[in-house]
Amino acid sequence: MAGKIIHEQFKCIGCGACASVTPDFWEMHGELSHVIGSIAKKTDEGIVEELEIEDKDVAANEEAADVCPVNCIHVKKLEVNVEMIT
Repeated sequence: MAGKIIHEQFKCIGCGACASVTPDFWEMHGELSHVIGSIAKKTDEGIVEELEIEDKDVAANEEAADVCPVNCIHVKKLEVNVEMIT
């Protein structure tokens, strides 16, 4: 795991831009976008989807975040700590 997609679905306007640029991770469910394989959490504000992704998939999902007109997609790079045992 090298990154995480955080999708504030409650802010989504259903424009489909994310699904157009990154169809391997994004699809439309009715009038809202959805992160394929994500875990949905209910917050006080509404539904938030999260999905851990590999390093190779970070750039494509950053593009999905960049094209979102309401800024409801966030991609966080995660640090991987490796401890060597000798």
